[in-house]
Amino acid sequence: MGAARPLPALGPAVMVPQRGPLLLLALSLGLVCAQQTLEEVPVQPGFNAQKVEGRWLTIQLASSRAHLVSPADPLRLGLHSIWTRDEDVTFVLFWTGEGVCQGVNVTVHPTGLQGQFQGSWEGGNSMHVCFVGTDYSNLVLYVRLEDAGEVTSLWALLARTTPGDPTWLGKYLEYVRELRLHKAPVFNLDARCPPAEA
Repeated sequence: MGAARPLPALGPAVMVPQRGPLLLLALSLGLVCAQQTLEEVPVQPGFNAQKVEGRWLTIQLASSRAHLVSPADPLRLGLHSIWTRDEDVTFVLFWTGEGVCQGVNVTVHPTGLQGQFQGSWEGGNSMHVCFVGTDYSNLVLYVRLEDAGEVTSLWALLARTTPGDPTWLGKYLEYVRELRLHKAPVFNLDARCPPAEA
């Protein structure tokens, strides 16, 4: 196999010199033979994390692994919103299904490289998030998960409202085609979990 080609950039993006619950978490945001290194993933120039705060809907999701999550699985994980505290970014997610609704927060920390954040969880597994491109109403995320030496790449297109901007969808689908990714099911939440009954 030859050297990997650089990915197409979203707008003025520049090239810059990560199973379990957290894998499903990244899917809610949504290449064995074309795995990208972090250096090959473009990021949004001048990225401002505070501007991505608030409610987001997942429009499209793709993964380097086929059949990562079954659409028939009764327990689903969906992204609700993104928040910041100091320089950290927190993804607010909810497990839902069969009488279950439970919130999950995952916080990632800046790597020192523009638009890139990382976190870790039990066993030393890691998650790396790149904010590939955004106009702060639409957002393309790249999530790299490393779990016991196995790497999974996820690409998600998010928007503030549905159906989202067709221009951004076209740009996102370029990545999906270029990287030969597999479409994954998308789960959105109408609202947060209802308060528990006393």
